Amino acid sequence: MPTHDPPPGNGPEDEEEDYMNMVIAEPTRPRKKETYTQRRLRKEREAEARGRVKSKAEQAADEAAAREAALSRSLFRDPATTSTNKGLAMMAKMGFKPGVALGSKDNPGARTEPIAISMKEDRGGIGLDSEKKRKFREEVEKEGKRVKAEEGEYRERLRKDTEKVRLEGQVGAAMRVAERLDAEMEEVSAEKLGAENGSTKRKISTMPLKHINVLWRGLVRKREEKERDRRMRYDLQQSLSRLPSYDDADEDRDDRKALGKDHIQHTLVEDLHEEDPELDEFNALDPADRLEKLVRYLREEYNYCFWCKYTYPDKEMEGCPGLNEEEHD
Repeated sequence: MPTHDPPPGNGPEDEEEDYMNMVIAEPTRPRKKETYTQRRLRKEREAEARGRVKSKAEQAADEAAAREAALSRSLFRDPATTSTNKGLAMMAKMGFKPGVALGSKDNPGARTEPIAISMKEDRGGIGLDSEKKRKFREEVEKEGKRVKAEEGEYRERLRKDTEKVRLEGQVGAAMRVAERLDAEMEEVSAEKLGAENGSTKRKISTMPLKHINVLWRGLVRKREEKERDRRMRYDLQQSLSRLPSYDDADEDRDDRKALGKDHIQHTLVEDLHEEDPELDEFNALDPADRLEKLVRYLREEYNYCFWCKYTYPDKEMEGCPGLNEEEHD
């Protein structure tokens, strides 16, 4: 009888192939045969590459890469270097073993590797870096001190300027008080002599400046100069708006006054344009000294305390704290 093959089993050799995980290799292309012209051009390019001289930057980069590679490689871990290095051979004869520290074995913190080499890339000396750091630190400290000094000087200058402006204001106020008290004293003296009573409104003095007390002479001079400038501006405006020779008989008094045809009653002092050395010397004094002279004058002549703003009945000025502003705080 004919025999039949056994049915296929379920063994691992009979399992179906996994086509999902199958790796299909790329077909290899047959290498093209290089022609004579292609081979000649390739050899020319290779010869040109071998014969090209590298630039200084490329040479420096290659040297740096080779140096870093050599320094990063330990002599103890390179068997070829260990067998050919004469220094290591001499140390090995004296009992040295790679990976073991030199000297006593009781020193656990001893080095097992040589000190790393630090390459200098400039032409400076060994102590140049520390010297540069020292100079840089000194420059920073010097600049910091200069900034602090300038800040302190600025604040001190600002304080002095503010104090000077304040004192100048007090000097002006003391001048006005001295002028007012002096004018009141002159009015009282005129009344005692039987002179006519003038207007209660204070008039601008026409007395020569040199006859006025130097303590408030500067105040009067500034006022006269201001009035002179005002008169000049006014006359200029009037001369541009009308002819000085024009005169209308029908104009009444108010119209003439409005047009500026009436004479102005104020008369400037005679010696306004003259030099005054005494006044210049007084103005050259420090504001504090000028203020002190004015305060003393008011106390001695009129029993008036500039700081208390009060006129005392007698020379003792009982109740006044003192001569200085600090004593009245």
